[in-house]
This record gives sequence, C-alpha cells and structure tokens, in this order.
Amino acid sequence: MRVLLISANTEEFSMPTMPLGLACVAEAARIAGHDVTLLDLMVGMDAGTELRKTLTEIQPHCIGISVRNIDDQYMESPRFLVEKGKDVVAVCRKQSRAPIVLGGAGYSIFPESVLNYLDADLGIAGEGEIAFPALLSRLEKGADLSGLPGLYVRGCGAKQAKKNFTSLNELSLPSPDLLSASATKQEDLWIPVQTRRGCSLSCSYCSTPVIEGAILRKRSPELVADWLEKWVKAGYENFFFVDNTFNLPIDYAKEICRQIIERRLVVRAHCIIYPRDIDKELVELMTLAGCRQVSLGFESGSEKILKNLNKGFSVEDIRTASDMFAGQGIERMGFLLLGGPGETRETVEESLNFAESLQLNSLRLTAGIRIYPNTPLAGVAEKEGMPTSEDALFLPRFYLSQGLEGWLLERLKTWKASRPYAIM
Repeated sequence: MRVLLISANTEEFSMPTMPLGLACVAEAARIAGHDVTLLDLMVGMDAGTELRKTLTEIQPHCIGISVRNIDDQYMESPRFLVEKGKDVVAVCRKQSRAPIVLGGAGYSIFPESVLNYLDADLGIAGEGEIAFPALLSRLEKGADLSGLPGLYVRGCGAKQAKKNFTSLNELSLPSPDLLSASATKQEDLWIPVQTRRGCSLSCSYCSTPVIEGAILRKRSPELVADWLEKWVKAGYENFFFVDNTFNLPIDYAKEICRQIIERRLVVRAHCIIYPRDIDKELVELMTLAGCRQVSLGFESGSEKILKNLNKGFSVEDIRTASDMFAGQGIERMGFLLLGGPGETRETVEESLNFAESLQLNSLRLTAGIRIYPNTPLAGVAEKEGMPTSEDALFLPRFYLSQGLEGWLLERLKTWKASRPYAIM
C-alpha cells in the first residue's frame, strides 16, 4: 500500500522536535513492504500547500496523522493545539478518500475524544510499530479489524482497548534517511534518542504510564550506539535523550555511555535526569560521552509537596545531583511545577528559594498542573468535585490549590523579572 504519514505538530516549545515516534512507525511499515512517505509539517513550509502537493503526487491508500500535543500546558492562556489538526484532516478529506488513522502521544491520552474531534476514521493508542502494519494488512485485504491492540474505530469505540507494549529490541529504529530530509532544513537541530519506554515511578500528574505503560522496557545499548553511529557518520552531533529518566536504571545508563565512549563518537548530548540514584562514576561517564546539559525534573523544593506529587526523592537528593553535574561543568536546567495538591504560598516561596540556591543555568516555572485522565492527580481532582472523564479533560483543565488563584501567576512573574535565567 502507498502510505502517507503526517507529523502535524508545529509547536517548538524549547526546541524543534523531530517526529521520532512517527518515524519508528514509518520504518515498521516499510519493513512490512509498504511504500511509505513521511511528511513533517514542522520544517518551515507552507503546510497546506505542501500537504496538497504530496497528496496529489502520492495518491495514498492510507493516511496516518500523528497527534503529539493536546495543548501547551500554560494555565493562564492555554492554546488548544489539536485545532490545527482539523485543517490537516480537512485537506486530506478534500483530496483523498483514503482512511485516516490517528496516533501519537497526545492521541493515546484522549483516544476517543481526539478521534471524534478531528473526524478521523481510526486511531491507534499506544505503540504503533506492530499495530499499524497489522492494520494496513487488514485494510489491504478488507479483513475484520477486531483484536488489533489499541485500535479505535470512529463511532464504534475501542475494537481492542488493550495497548501493545513490546520489547524494544524487537522494534527497528528509523533509518536516518526518514528524518534527514527535514533535519537538514533546521538549524541547531537536536536528534531525539529514546533508549527506553515505560515508567513505574507513578508521579501523580504524569501521563507517561498511560502512553508507554508502567513497565520499563530498555533497548540494547549496542543497538542504541549503532543507531547513534549512523547519525554521526551522516554528519550530525547534537542528540537529545528523551527518556524521562536517563539514569534509571543506573547500570544501564552507564553502559549507554560506555558504548558511546568506546566507539569514539563525537556527540553533544542533553538528557533528563531523575534526581536520585546518581553516583560519581555515572556523572564522569556522561561527561566523557558528550553530555553537555541535564534537565532536573524536581518540580518542587518543598519536602511536603515532593511527597504529595509522589516524586520519590528528597530536597537533599536534588541538591546532591545538581552539585555533581555542576562539578563536571554540565549545564543544569531545573523545573518547578507549582500549585499542586497541598501547595501554599509558603511552599511556593520555599521552592523558589531552593531553586535559586542551586544556581542553575536555567529554570522553567509553571503555574498550575495540567490534569490528565487516569492519573493520581485526576483522582484527587475528582474527590474535590472536578469532572475528570476523558471528554471533560480534553479541553485543558488545570489543578490549582485553593488560595493561590491570581496570586501564583503574579508572584512568578515578579520573581522572574529580576532573574534572567528563569523562563515561563
């Protein structure tokens, strides 16, 4: 089948994002024998014109659209990003009779709501590398669609709600040629690298277990290094490890670093660190492997709030981790997620003072916590009388502890004004 896969995301946030997940699905479909074209609407083109041109040239038998972000998670004036997907679907409907299949991280959180809102035909929640080629095979044969993992059908709900979470060593990473056509058009590009999926940490607000499952699945360090080597040979050097917790488990993280070092790969890497289970050896290996910046997702500087968010580490853990990376000259970006259950003006000030004491290179401030379905935070919100069904949370809803309304945003703006390293 001729397949067109569209990355509809055009939001850069802190950096332009390449469609790694969609490229993994594209690679799987190519291996299954299909003729696949990947269209990334991020890369500075007239999206409508380029889409119409591609549809005319390819005449696809099936169209897949990746929905990455639902909104920008900004409580003061949230932008509902799914709206842009309507334009993409409308162009596809006008020029093609091919079935439209949705997928992606944002879709997986709100499968029925997004499917109905965008007026698409089908959707796959969770990983698509196995489910999507299987769907193409059945569409090609006109076979029954029942039993495909994570599949939703417009008007019929879930054909098989259980998502498919597979060993990552069984899933191929995309060849650089799938992404490099758009990559060459972006300056200071960071290639996303995912070495593992799933998370069992159960932070109260996080949607990762909903999207990727609660069991950590790791890709072989050798396979990761093989893939990095292909990109380095193609002339790229900036890599962003998008794993939520690069250092967990610590022995696995060390082996990733050793593979990079042993192959003498010249890279500049960013990664996300869980502020616990870090030792001197890991930090030294990360430095030798090219790590230049870490994101410390500590979210709060109050022991009380860390416990309420179920973070699993202490303020002292955060300080120790920050100091270890600073000692190696690695830049540190911190995150404060303020306004959650139990937050008060006093705990906000405690967090601000703590973050300032770390002398970070940059600090992102967020007021209010976006509520996602099937998370512990949604359970707290429900007990407090908020509607928490999938449809109710589809349009952005935020948790903000009572007593902080109005005050929190203004306090953060005032605090940020004299601290150029802080961003909102």
